[in-house]
Amino acid sequence: MKQLEIVIKNPTGLHARPAKVFVNLAKQYKSDIRVQHGEKKANAKSMISMLTLGAESGSQIKVMVDGEDEDVAIAALEEAILAGLGEGEELGERPTTPLPSIQFQSPEPPTTEPSEGLIKGVPAAPGIVIGPVYQIRRSEIALVESEYGTPAEEEARLQEALNKARGQLKILHNQLTASHAGSEAAIFEVHLELLDDTELLESVLAKVQHKQSAAQAWQSTIEDRAQAVAALKDPLLSARAADLHDVGYRVLRLLVGAGEQVYTLPDHPVVVIARDLSPSDTASLDRQRVLGFCTAAGGPTSHTAIIARALSLPAMVSAGEGVLELQNETTVILNGESGTLAVDPSPGMIEAARQAGERWSAMRSAAKEKAVEPAITLDGHRVEVVANIGSLADAQEAMKNGAEGVGLLRTEFLFLDRPDAPSEREQFEVYSGIVQTMKNLPVVLRTLDIGGDKPLPYVEVPREENPFLGVRGIRLCLARPDLFREQLRAVLRSAEFGRLLVMFPMVADVSEVRQARVMLEELRLGLKAPKIDVGIMIEVPSAALMADAIAPEVDFFSIGTNDLTQYTLAMDRMHPTLAGKSDGLHPAVLRLIARTVEAAHKHGKWVGICGELGADPQAVPILVGLGVDELSVSVPSIPTVKAQVRTLKLPEAQALAQRALNCATSTEVREIVRMMKEGI
Repeated sequence: MKQLEIVIKNPTGLHARPAKVFVNLAKQYKSDIRVQHGEKKANAKSMISMLTLGAESGSQIKVMVDGEDEDVAIAALEEAILAGLGEGEELGERPTTPLPSIQFQSPEPPTTEPSEGLIKGVPAAPGIVIGPVYQIRRSEIALVESEYGTPAEEEARLQEALNKARGQLKILHNQLTASHAGSEAAIFEVHLELLDDTELLESVLAKVQHKQSAAQAWQSTIEDRAQAVAALKDPLLSARAADLHDVGYRVLRLLVGAGEQVYTLPDHPVVVIARDLSPSDTASLDRQRVLGFCTAAGGPTSHTAIIARALSLPAMVSAGEGVLELQNETTVILNGESGTLAVDPSPGMIEAARQAGERWSAMRSAAKEKAVEPAITLDGHRVEVVANIGSLADAQEAMKNGAEGVGLLRTEFLFLDRPDAPSEREQFEVYSGIVQTMKNLPVVLRTLDIGGDKPLPYVEVPREENPFLGVRGIRLCLARPDLFREQLRAVLRSAEFGRLLVMFPMVADVSEVRQARVMLEELRLGLKAPKIDVGIMIEVPSAALMADAIAPEVDFFSIGTNDLTQYTLAMDRMHPTLAGKSDGLHPAVLRLIARTVEAAHKHGKWVGICGELGADPQAVPILVGLGVDELSVSVPSIPTVKAQVRTLKLPEAQALAQRALNCATSTEVREIVRMMKEGI
């Protein structure tokens, strides 16, 4: 037997995605593989068993491998753990791409009382729809004990249900993937893994042998496992109980012959109201009969909200328990961008909303038709709209969508999911290919941003209590000059093919900029390469606060609002309970952006935004008003962001930005944007 004691380094521990990677790897070997954490032991080939270990980031585990291929198995598992078990591809990490707003004047002032007009929630997916309410609740499944057949019949019934469930999940996965929601579709990969869990199935079949029906055995086993997972202290791990309930309910319905449709919908289009929706529920909604949905619970970064955006299904969340009291067939106007539900609207409001919906659809189409035109405000102020990309294919799509350049070329894609670093030649071929694809448009290349949630198996980093505050970004590059120099040489060689700029991530103070620039200049002189513009990402509050001292050292700033927000507010935007509060429109974040822009312009330097805030329709006018010169957004967002900029007037945007800076909360900021758009 081979044994290995090792620390789980990835930041969220052995939750669903890393556990899936571990289990799939373990299944490739014939040896018996067990994992121990504290007093708990798990079968490494059972995902549920691994989840119940409750191994958080920083936990020490013991891996025990016994069998004919134990040597290669334990080596592969050690390498996978050190590499982070695929962490960094977490569900919901993909930046969202909400569409720009449609302004319309409501003929009646909104109120906050449901009986009088308006219910306020949190925007989840843009769009305006009008229709009757339909409340949906999961139906309870009553099991009849007398339904038991022979053990062989019950096992066959179970296998048939599992096979049907696999087919359903694959269809949902493919639908989301086709909608360019590959990372969201990964939730169904986890569900598929749960269906193949060996210990789960063994437990169910053991109960079948003791005269329980397949349905009863399945239900009780799922409930036992879900309770064990829900009891874990780590919120990310305990949240996986919802996945067990979701997949368990799917199979149970098939076992009792209830079919795939979880909810019964009327034969006419409706606005669905629910306490909450699971990812499966959301992806399964019949688009012919569901106009949009509103949930009492949930958050804008939940899997449900992300899937709604991917499917272009207007939605709002966190509307409160009051929405569950609305009667079926009550007419409502759902505005997924503003996060409002108008109840029993007047004919005038309905007509205004109908026209707004038509304008919204027309604007989307017009934005695509005019994608190649520049983004110039009504009074002649130009804002560059460029693309966030991570591959050559992304660059090609960016050109089709009217990108005026690349504001963020993520280079990590070349370094992840491989046993060793890419060579200088490999990097050169990719970088130069992207630069040539973008013709003479600027390409801002971010140097290797590894660490935190993106470890590399070939870069040794000591265990850190909090890797997000540890050796990552420019810190890691300076600590590994061999790796950094190789990338910089590839960058300098690629610069001769077009307008290539370079920027350094996670800079905290000016000394890091100086060290990196010295290294870059030494390499440039050695290669006799042309000079290139150098910038940094403003992601750390200290960099924003010291922007006036850093500006003379660089050619530009690019503000990474995702990290800047979470470091300013001390809130992880993917945290299951705090994500709704981690808002880039918080006045504290806006003040740091304003300070950065002021410092840059004072020294004649330009400033871009490359976080998801740049595509938020409520943020765009504020960012323009703060003086941001460039908005770098996901490729699909380019046409609509450009279209929104064209509707603005700079003095009005500047006035709005100043009002936002004087707000106390992000809620207040979003409210003044809404009031401005509605002419209140």
